[in-house]
Amino acid sequence: MSTSPRSKGNERFTYADYLTWPEEERWEIIDGEAFAMSPAPGRRHQLLSGELFRQLANYLKGKPCQVFAAPFDVRLSERTGLTDEKIVTVVQPDIIVVCDKSKLDEQGCNGAPDFIIEISSPSTSKNDLTKKFDLYQRHGVREYWIIHPAEQTLLVYKTEEDGAYGKPDRYAWDGKVSVPLLGELEIDLGEVFAE
Repeated sequence: MSTSPRSKGNERFTYADYLTWPEEERWEIIDGEAFAMSPAPGRRHQLLSGELFRQLANYLKGKPCQVFAAPFDVRLSERTGLTDEKIVTVVQPDIIVVCDKSKLDEQGCNGAPDFIIEISSPSTSKNDLTKKFDLYQRHGVREYWIIHPAEQTLLVYKTEEDGAYGKPDRYAWDGKVSVPLLGELEIDLGEVFAE
């Protein structure tokens, strides 16, 4: 019988534990600490995610990078080649782009994606700006976007020469955002935020 973190007290968790938890429950583990995810994302979140995915997938068709949408496990660890029992971080970002296909396996992505998008909500905003920001920066995610649906804004964090994220670029609902990391791609925020 599968058990979830609620029944295990304060212990630290691994990806091996995560694989035993009920599929109907959604969890992430960051540095061994389990975080319950919200129920299925709402309609607005799905529309934003769908449009971002559409624009990325259309542009990346036939190119070496691949885009994936949640639920899709991303395992992050300080070293490569760790067993499931040694991996203490697994997250499910809303959208990821992976350009190194050796990081992809049947379980998802094992290593840092090149590009991550999180669509923030009141219940996830603090984690998106703190725990996940630190996690993605530490593991070398080259570009991290945080979408704020209620404000119709986007924060774009890019890795600088020292490996840290610089000051974010902020975009409003009707702008276009270039993604040099992926070539000549421009994301049309007017389409993303349209209803």
